[in-house]
Amino acid sequence: MSETIRADGRTTDQLRPITIERGWSEQAEGSALISFGRTRVLCTASFTNGVPRWLTGKGKGWVTAEYSMLPRSTNERTDRESVKGRIGGRTHEISRLIGRSLRAVVDMKALGENTIVLDCDVLQADGGTRTAAITGAYVALADALAWGKERKFIGQRATPLIDSVSAVSVGIIDGEPMLDLAYVEDVRAETDMNVVVTGRGLFVEVQGTAEGAPFDRRELGSLLDLAENGCRELASFQSLALGEVASESEYDAAAS
Repeated sequence: MSETIRADGRTTDQLRPITIERGWSEQAEGSALISFGRTRVLCTASFTNGVPRWLTGKGKGWVTAEYSMLPRSTNERTDRESVKGRIGGRTHEISRLIGRSLRAVVDMKALGENTIVLDCDVLQADGGTRTAAITGAYVALADALAWGKERKFIGQRATPLIDSVSAVSVGIIDGEPMLDLAYVEDVRAETDMNVVVTGRGLFVEVQGTAEGAPFDRRELGSLLDLAENGCRELASFQSLALGEVASESEYDAAAS
């Protein structure tokens, strides 16, 4: 561990304070309000018995996601995209990322012909909104699946949720790899990366870009190590929120 102390007092391998408030929304089948430091995202999961027309009769379910930012989630107000009349490219890209991440841990056949839509709304942004959204959406998804099973929309012996999934940002600032970047760090990072990891330690997606100087293989390895350890810790927060016991031995076996 590096002894470097960041502006907010963290070490380079330390997450921001993480909180997950499960069941925040009374109306949704599953929900979670997640905070990565000052970044706060409300994740809701809506369960529908039935699938899009292109999946009808195939015996499979569907999980998808929509991401958005409230107008004053940032320092200056931005217009709602619905008012602009078009969804921005960044919003589309993040929505697809969240959907892919959650589908990676769902057995669509076990889900049956049911659909779950994850809505991830950024209430306050201070970096890492997409990674917070993925991490919180998993908790909302787990509760929505439990809701569907209780009401027998999902087979009683079916196990649609096959793993957990979380995500975290990493980056290189002044030559130093760092975990879970706040906005003031993200904007000056030489390398910026978002990493999605399952509870067993398998990578779903790695999005990395050299914003300044290119990074080498050694630096890439350091960033992935930081992200993997960060996601391991996030998985523990998810398990705690869901009232589960985290299985460190399973994670260690998969990662070795």
